[in-house]
Amino acid sequence: MSLSIVILAAGQGVRMRSESPKVLHRIAGMSLLEHVFNAACDLPHREIYVIYGYGGRRVPEELERLPVKWVEQAEQLGTGHAVAQVLPSISSRDTVLVLYGDVPLITASTLKRLLKVANNGELGLLTVELENPTGYGRIVRNDNGTVVRIVEETDASDAERVIREVNTGIMAVSAKRLKHWVETLDNDNVQGEYYLTDVPEAAVRDGVRLNTVLPDSVYEVMGVNDRAQLAELERYYQLVQAQHLMNEGVTLADPVRFDLRGDLEVGQDVFIDVNVVIEGTVQLGNRVSIGPNTYIRDAVIADGVTILSNCVIEDAVIGKDSRVGPFSRIRPESRLDENVHVGNFVEIKKSNVGRGTKINHLSYIGDSDVGKDVNIGAGTITCNYDGAYKHRTVIGDNVFIGSDTQLVAPVKVGNGATIGAGSTITSDAPSNMLTLSRAEQKTAPGWKRPEKKK
Repeated sequence: MSLSIVILAAGQGVRMRSESPKVLHRIAGMSLLEHVFNAACDLPHREIYVIYGYGGRRVPEELERLPVKWVEQAEQLGTGHAVAQVLPSISSRDTVLVLYGDVPLITASTLKRLLKVANNGELGLLTVELENPTGYGRIVRNDNGTVVRIVEETDASDAERVIREVNTGIMAVSAKRLKHWVETLDNDNVQGEYYLTDVPEAAVRDGVRLNTVLPDSVYEVMGVNDRAQLAELERYYQLVQAQHLMNEGVTLADPVRFDLRGDLEVGQDVFIDVNVVIEGTVQLGNRVSIGPNTYIRDAVIADGVTILSNCVIEDAVIGKDSRVGPFSRIRPESRLDENVHVGNFVEIKKSNVGRGTKINHLSYIGDSDVGKDVNIGAGTITCNYDGAYKHRTVIGDNVFIGSDTQLVAPVKVGNGATIGAGSTITSDAPSNMLTLSRAEQKTAPGWKRPEKKK
């Protein structure tokens, strides 16, 4: 028996007060729907179906990279109606797992346990125990612990309202039975909709056993209906990531003030200070230290690197024992070799910087190849853009560039060259020589500063 997974993602999410469909809102930089999809992908399955509706084609267009079958619910007539749109495409021999695109933190481990209890045509139902079950359908059991019915709060007795176990709506059941039960649903309710939550009650009526599973955490089954719930799940998700990193030996100055929005690979003895945001795919070597208020995306940072406070590093490689910051920006396609020092208010873009080079103050190095053991003085700029095209600057090994220098690309500075401070270099500078361009300094004898007349 194979598995078909159905993810319901057609709702608007009125309380989000947004033009975007609810499932496109993000936790940890990833849409709610993608979180659910990733959990589903960890299960052996035949097909994943995503039912979309509100926003038209926006959801499948923005997430077209997902290997799923998109099914439109043209009219939003309830969750039961949504599932009915896809059931004709599913073999009656399959097991169907129903998930919700706005319940992003469900885990594969919980779903695997749920699938195990959906055997022999029985229905597997994910339930949860809440401190405050107000608004949810209660799970009513007999003295033997068997589920006998699910009662909505409006229909519950005082004794039933005390029950803390509630229905999450996540279920696994044979497609054959599900098709029959969905066909029998009616919309005799205030909303005039067909509710999938009526399926378990239909199963009980037909004498089908309901087997329940509890999630590892209540956050797994929490849905996102407004911005406050979105923020709550974001913080829980980040705390889980932080705990995982600390278990791997990372020191987090404050786990509450750390955000991981991607995949992070870490070495030993890594230290991460407060308000650090990591996105994309990032690798941190051994003994890496990252200062506060730093943003890193899609980067490889080697052993012994120190990133000081308030830095931005994107799509870059930082070599062993280098130091970056404070207030440095390393832009995409930049590669720093070993023991490079990049200091305050330095920006590097699409450049290769050789071993032992120092760029410590207030400089812009763009579209450049910089050799090893180069010293670049404060206020140095590679003028790489002529208004239409970008050009490269090539700086050899052991070069000394004085402060307030402009290197107008395309230009080459030979090995061992010295560029005098305050120069504008428009032609190649030869190796092992001093090159400078300055206006002649003059002093005017007897000159007096103008004064206002009394």
